[in-house]
Amino acid sequence: MLGVSRTIFSHHLRDCNCYLNHHYHHQQYKNCSKKKPRHQFCFTAKQLHHPLIVRPSTATLAAMSFSTERFRFLLNNDDCRRDNGLRDPYVNCIQPTKSPPLPGCLSQNEDCQESPPEKLSPIAGGIVALGKFDALHIGHRELAIQASKVGIPFLLSFVGMAEVLGWEPRAPIVAKCDRKRVLSSWAPNCGNLTPREFHIEFSKVRYLTPRQFVEKLSLELGVRGVVAGENYRFGYKAAGDASDLVRLCEEYGLGAYIISSVMDKKQDSKEINASDSMERGQVSSTRVRHALAKGDMNYASELLGRHHRLMLMMEENDGFATDNRVSAPKSCLLNLPPVEGSYENCYLSIGDENVVPCRVMIDTTHIHLELDVLATCIPLTSQDFRLLGIDFAGSGTF
Repeated sequence: MLGVSRTIFSHHLRDCNCYLNHHYHHQQYKNCSKKKPRHQFCFTAKQLHHPLIVRPSTATLAAMSFSTERFRFLLNNDDCRRDNGLRDPYVNCIQPTKSPPLPGCLSQNEDCQESPPEKLSPIAGGIVALGKFDALHIGHRELAIQASKVGIPFLLSFVGMAEVLGWEPRAPIVAKCDRKRVLSSWAPNCGNLTPREFHIEFSKVRYLTPRQFVEKLSLELGVRGVVAGENYRFGYKAAGDASDLVRLCEEYGLGAYIISSVMDKKQDSKEINASDSMERGQVSSTRVRHALAKGDMNYASELLGRHHRLMLMMEENDGFATDNRVSAPKSCLLNLPPVEGSYENCYLSIGDENVVPCRVMIDTTHIHLELDVLATCIPLTSQDFRLLGIDFAGSGTF
């Protein structure tokens, strides 16, 4: 129709049309009289003088809403450029303005960047040891050691199980404020890495199937692998066992490391709890509680891999001291004490530096410490004295 290549000419029309449509809401026409009609297409003089384009006839331009007068102006004014001050009064000249950047983009001329990833979980990329970890005994330590061999070790356990399952509340074996010290003592066995703890509310995972639990570890928590004992069970109603854990971890691309139980060679399993189907003679928190109930602190030390430490938090008027004797009510205890009796070869820790040899007597209401030094030599009024730790290095007499 125009005596030129239809393809080339249509491309010019398409490009002009797209340009106007794209800037319709963000740009304005400048230096154009409101009385002059706005056209859908606009051509610069340079475009019309392009060597590949033959100038259309006047009739054709008229059909395209271009006047003859306007066309002649375009042909005679090639230099419709800003730098020489000339401007086409007929062409709806568009002065590009900066359009607001698209959501998620740095600017309209830069590539869109992906949205930042969601915040990673604190254990993402780590290796988690699975268990209850009440006593932090040598079996738990072995799990942490194996985890440290393949990555950053974490202890993953559930909180709130007693409340959800209706268990009777009982004192923990390790005081909450003392767990960090115990885990730090494992660092030499864990490649100088101190295992850290990560807790999950039991109520949020109680009804998860074994598959859903492993999926949570992989997709939500982002762990790289798991370590568990050969007797470990998981999922709703303990439906999954160690073999299920290995299979599901493989499906979700996680490493699974199953280790043999650390066995207790001293005691017969029937003596501990014959009704516990999980009891096969391995070291367990149940055995630690049994040792404390008997006052056998040497046995407790073997299971724990350290001396049992009893923590006391004394308020201002709770304890009292006379000469070389310090007493406190049992209400100050933060974890499980051994049975009532007298215990030799104990050590009182006050803060991080003061360690005093002592003898401990436990009765029905109080715990009494007989110190090898005068109690007046200890800062009884200091803040450190309010938090006491008692290590039991020997068995007691009853």
